[in-house]
Amino acid sequence: MSQRPRIQVTQTQRLRLNTGLQTSLQLLRADAAGLMRYLEEQAAENPHLRLEPPPVPPVGEWLPRWTRVLPGLEGGDPEQAAAGASLMSHVIGAIDRRMLVPKDRQIALALAEALEPSGWLGRPLAVVARELGLKLREVEAVLLRLQEIEPVGLFARDLAECLKLQAQEEGSYDAAMGVMLANLDLLAAGDMARLARLAGVSEAEVMRRFRLIRALNPKPGTEFDALAVQRPREPDLVVRAVPGGWDVALNRSSLPGLQVVEDAGGTAAALAAAKGVQRMVEARNSTLLRVGREILQRQAAALKAGAGALVPMTMAEVAEALELHESTVSRVVAGTSVDTPHGMWWLRLMFSAAVGGGPAAAALRDRLARLVAEEPAAAPLSDDALALRLGEGGAAVARRTVAKYRAMLKIPPAHRRKRGR
Repeated sequence: MSQRPRIQVTQTQRLRLNTGLQTSLQLLRADAAGLMRYLEEQAAENPHLRLEPPPVPPVGEWLPRWTRVLPGLEGGDPEQAAAGASLMSHVIGAIDRRMLVPKDRQIALALAEALEPSGWLGRPLAVVARELGLKLREVEAVLLRLQEIEPVGLFARDLAECLKLQAQEEGSYDAAMGVMLANLDLLAAGDMARLARLAGVSEAEVMRRFRLIRALNPKPGTEFDALAVQRPREPDLVVRAVPGGWDVALNRSSLPGLQVVEDAGGTAAALAAAKGVQRMVEARNSTLLRVGREILQRQAAALKAGAGALVPMTMAEVAEALELHESTVSRVVAGTSVDTPHGMWWLRLMFSAAVGGGPAAAALRDRLARLVAEEPAAAPLSDDALALRLGEGGAAVARRTVAKYRAMLKIPPAHRRKRGR
């Protein structure tokens, strides 16, 4: 047999993404902050791109998470209810680490039991002190230590104190901010002129502080909800209740303005690149809005009643309805947040398969957390008991499923949840 080398011609196919397509895919995954960073880099290199900062929100334009909290916005005070199980687990763990003196621990546990889902205290300190047979200053001293627990704002006695703690933490609290927080009714009404006179600053300074306040979390306890974004920032989408349904929109106050300047003196290639960036950003925003609207329309019940009302939903279903590839939907929701009346949620966590032919897994996790939050402190429910309670809705829930969901929600087993007074 001949061992001489032979030349052979073969044909192969290889998929290679060009630079433009790679960038488009990256922008689909980018949240508002990531988009801003990318555009800043492009504007620094391309003279044909002009970047403007996100617009200042109009006076009185609050994010949906402020509803039922700020005076004048849909009823004022938050609902009176027990704090969620994940929040309580987090707080009790912090108390175990910080409160080594038995009397301090007793006070701390009493204050923890007074927490509401918002993360605020639902009972006056004087009442707690009287029930414990202690002096008010002793309870106040423990409260100050509890207010150091993350996220900042927990154990606040009212909205003003919750916001003050957060502003102090990020270094934006000053005398003028203090005046604004002491007059939240004027801020809610948009009376910037009067606030400026009271604070002794210009209306422009009042508006600057309004934007800082607007970005804070009025209900830090909601960061422990099943769908919640920890440490809320400017959301990508906002959803508000309107007559007959829900309105979903891009959060324009998180999006920079982008303009193409044709007579900037650059090359033709630079101008073409600038127009390409503009088209990609417009496509990203359009796709994000389409996907967000489809998801939130399907989960309208959860927007009204909370995560416990989530229905089973897959990315394949959303992709088919929008005539998109499933991978496109996956990229869009990867880091996308939406501000709702219940707090800020991750879009990706709204996808959930059905359990036992019944409700969505995410809805079951929310119901599990509620059952644990409402259980007697001295007689917590076992995993078997929780499985039976969850199965009352028609779903077959195994004990091991309850244990798995507890771990996901960072809820300890029953013997560690037992608390006596």
